[in-house]
Amino acid sequence: MDKIGLVTITFNSADVLKPFLDCVWKQSHTNLVLYVIDNDSNDDTNKILQEQTDERLIVLKNNKNLGVAKANNQGIEKAIADGCNQVLIINNDVEFEKELIDKLIKIQDEKSCSLVTPKMMYYDNPNHIWYAGSWFIKKKGYLPLHRGMKDLDNGQYDDCVEVEYAPTCCLLAKKEVFEDVGMMDEKYFVYFDDTDFSYRVWKDGRHKMFYYPEVDFYHKVGSLTKSFVKGDEKVYRGDFFLQQNTKNHILFLKKIGGLFANLFIVWLFFKNNIRFIINPQIRKNFATWWLINKSYFKGLLLK
Repeated sequence: MDKIGLVTITFNSADVLKPFLDCVWKQSHTNLVLYVIDNDSNDDTNKILQEQTDERLIVLKNNKNLGVAKANNQGIEKAIADGCNQVLIINNDVEFEKELIDKLIKIQDEKSCSLVTPKMMYYDNPNHIWYAGSWFIKKKGYLPLHRGMKDLDNGQYDDCVEVEYAPTCCLLAKKEVFEDVGMMDEKYFVYFDDTDFSYRVWKDGRHKMFYYPEVDFYHKVGSLTKSFVKGDEKVYRGDFFLQQNTKNHILFLKKIGGLFANLFIVWLFFKNNIRFIINPQIRKNFATWWLINKSYFKGLLLK
């Protein structure tokens, strides 16, 4: 039986942590270790973790928020060092069925692939899709847009297919993937870390990734990163999301390189400002405009 290292990152995750832990401990696949990397939570996260009695829990504590990529690397490296031959990178703002791990392993065997990701639904709208596979779209700056996002699930994406990108909300990967392709790029504090990793796996070509639909998996979208905020009776993109997303798309394109990617970086300056004007989810004030453009130029300076 494969030894699976589940890697999850907590940062003030108290509101979602208990149901996540319950899902983990109920897994039918019992040869697992849960690695929780805590990025200096100051809520009840650590209290909840201390109350756990399952010996398969290992908590790694950071004395400051090191970001998603760095914390994931800490967990992945510890899991491999402890003899795990597979790593399941997973958010803790999710809930899922007890057969999750067994089903993902089964598809790995059937498809002779190294990475598997499930269909993911909105927790607050469980009949609607959040992720049903994804591929890199060159004309959109290599963004891997989620297939089926917000669509009512009528079984239209119920084929198990090879994909190019999976969010690390739930991604099972054999340890050889990290040995061959490398770890998460820690220049990404959050956002685009999984995009960059999936792109490197895809370009490397030695490891295939498959999407598997027949899993019950629900994501509490944006609950941890506060990617949306409420104001003036409307919902807006949060400043942190705008800052990281803008900056990191530039870095991602710089790493891809080539004429098209560099031209797209130039186009993004204009696209970001157009989006600021027309997107109703972006607040129309000078501070937001300045944040977007300052983040763009910070991305240009990243190496």
